[in-house]
Amino acid sequence: MLHPALRAPLAALTLTLTAVAAHAADWPAKPIKFVVPFGPGGANDLVARAVAEAAAKQLGQPIIIDNKPGAGSVLGSDIVAKSAPDGYTFLAPAGGIITNPLIKAKMPYAPDALVPVALMAVSPSLIVVPADSPYKDLKSLVAGSKQGQGLNFSTAGTGSTPHFVAEMLKVSAGAKLQIVPYKSGSEGVVAVIGKQVDATSEASVVTLPQIKGGKLRAVASTWNRRIAALPDVPTAQEQGFGNVFIGHWSGVFAPKGTPEDILNKMNAAINTALKSPELRARLIPQGIDPLGGTRADFVKFLDDEKKRLTPIVKAAQMKED
Repeated sequence: MLHPALRAPLAALTLTLTAVAAHAADWPAKPIKFVVPFGPGGANDLVARAVAEAAAKQLGQPIIIDNKPGAGSVLGSDIVAKSAPDGYTFLAPAGGIITNPLIKAKMPYAPDALVPVALMAVSPSLIVVPADSPYKDLKSLVAGSKQGQGLNFSTAGTGSTPHFVAEMLKVSAGAKLQIVPYKSGSEGVVAVIGKQVDATSEASVVTLPQIKGGKLRAVASTWNRRIAALPDVPTAQEQGFGNVFIGHWSGVFAPKGTPEDILNKMNAAINTALKSPELRARLIPQGIDPLGGTRADFVKFLDDEKKRLTPIVKAAQMKED
């Protein structure tokens, strides 16, 4: 027989678990929020909006995008990490969720405060130069960087994807690149067009219009396959630079403690959305590759990214600005 002193706590726990289960069964009963830890208009924001709109049709409730930029995506991530785990607040971040803890001396939330839900898409980086640059491919760009003082390479700041591309070229190919940080990837691209710098790497969704407009030339993509919208541009791997591999990926996370049923329902809704012809027609022409997969697939993806990027952080001695 259960001791009387334990009956009340056990009853309370049972009621709590029953309430959580009932809540998960009724979910969603109101609009859901995706916090995007970047400003509007970038690759991450575009993917989040497109997927949210399609996933909302599966769930029967609207998904609202809430842009919370700041501190290299840490501000928005912290907001979600400290939100109620009730299934109504999710985070739609990018690679910074992995790299920020590697680079920053202190993080405002615990490492396990955010739970992976689904991988949405990747917008491969394109390494670009001015349209009239003498560099026609990645090999000639790297070779050119080894002459004289080297080349200037713009980035979106410490730990950004362009920064990782530059460091990969330096560490694995011996490229001589002077890194010039800007406030955003878009500003870094404008610097290339204006010839303030020699090259950069930025998401295909940002660079494609400038390439097609004749202002930039793509010398390589940095994903593991060519971009459908630019099939003639070879990957860095195809050009002999196998360690230059990274993309602007977008995923969805939830606060720790969010019920498993809700996490699974959101994962299923996102996967169904990513298979829809309408969403694919919206993303693929912009160089964005819809991905998806199980929650376990996403966890493995994150683990693999961390293992691959950690040595770059150490070799390049990346530190918080």
